[in-house]
Amino acid sequence: MTQRLTVNLVGAGNVGQTLCHLLNRTGLCEVQDITNRSPGKASIAVEFIKSGQSVAQVQDMRPADIWLITVSDTSVASVAADLADCDHPPAIAVHCSGFLPAGEMHPLGDKGWHLASAHPATTFANPAVSVAQFADTYCGLEGDDTAIATLKPLFTAIGARCFPVRSDAKALYHAAAVMSCNLTTVLQAVAQEAWDAAGVPKDAIDGLQSTLLRNTIDNTLALGPQTALTGPAARGDKDVVTRQHKVVADWHPEAGRAYEVLSTMATRLKQTGKTR
Repeated sequence: MTQRLTVNLVGAGNVGQTLCHLLNRTGLCEVQDITNRSPGKASIAVEFIKSGQSVAQVQDMRPADIWLITVSDTSVASVAADLADCDHPPAIAVHCSGFLPAGEMHPLGDKGWHLASAHPATTFANPAVSVAQFADTYCGLEGDDTAIATLKPLFTAIGARCFPVRSDAKALYHAAAVMSCNLTTVLQAVAQEAWDAAGVPKDAIDGLQSTLLRNTIDNTLALGPQTALTGPAARGDKDVVTRQHKVVADWHPEAGRAYEVLSTMATRLKQTGKTR
């Protein structure tokens, strides 16, 4: 029987809990030590993952085959530096930032560790829900060949659809994910607020948003952005775009600027298939 890989978790938030629960469930990995700035969170993670033990700090963790670092982006470098100061033998260190390259953990790389980043392109609002939804999640892998060779089959085993991301393109890759998901959500909030300001009843707002958003998603996925795009900018109705921009800008200056820029890109997209 193949020996299970040991995994240590640094950062016991939703992402770490989800991934470690799934890795443990496959039987390919044994989640070993878990640490978090809040010890209580580490204990909650142990209970959810159904494996491992809560440890006070990185320095107290045992050696492991894989160190999964699921802290905030701003903390990745400092965690890597703390880990590099320990006496642990070189292993694989992987962070889950969509923005930062694996090289952000260079203090470990300087000591012979193999580095990678794994970014599951999904939301992690709740670990139990995320575990249930994880199958077929696309996951961008980036880093050195040795780390990727170990991580890719593990992430595939938990249901991820892995694809490569260039180290020098991590920031642009993640910005695309933000625009596809997070900023689309912001635009939905702006639309709700505009309908409300226009006096549309709440039940009608809910229906309008549900119908328009679902049809937009379905058409975009089926036809592609250029063909699916409709509206005044796509029709080339410059007078409507100009007058509507003024109304939006008077109501919400920031939304007005977004409306103007997005309308310009919409016209270009319809005409050329590209936004720039």
